[in-house]
Amino acid sequence: MAPEDRGDLGTTDCGAHGMSNGHKVIDVLLVEDDPGDVLMTREAFEDHKLTNRLSVVSDGVSAMAFLRKEGEYADAPTPDLILLDLNLPRMDGREVLGELKSDPALRQIPVVVLTTSEAEEDVVRSYSLHANAYVTKPVDFDRFIDVVRQIDDFFVTVVRLPGR
Repeated sequence: MAPEDRGDLGTTDCGAHGMSNGHKVIDVLLVEDDPGDVLMTREAFEDHKLTNRLSVVSDGVSAMAFLRKEGEYADAPTPDLILLDLNLPRMDGREVLGELKSDPALRQIPVVVLTTSEAEEDVVRSYSLHANAYVTKPVDFDRFIDVVRQIDDFFVTVVRLPGR
């Protein structure tokens, strides 16, 4: 069973620590239970030479343990960006977002909701819970890869993230 299928930490080091191509390398946490979407996101990072480190957990409970550095995640990096699916087992993405944004130690981490849901209520609720962006996952592989690359590019080259 793959690490992301068990909820274990799976990390892709997509570049050297520090700076690459003049941009700071950031740690990205992907909270996603669909192995296909995890694979496509990893491929977007690797195939397009995205220099950031990607860690993956597959449910909301593991996401909170990762963020709070509990148990097996004691040495997990503090992410600079979270890509969060809404429809997760054990604790859904809405609950994760609410808990994350109400925790003073975690609330400054930007969260991009990356989900298949196009429901207006999910969009409104996500922004009410202080998501930084809401992106509907494209079903087309090439478009999905392009969207992940654009999110990464935006948070690396355009946005100034809080220092660690």
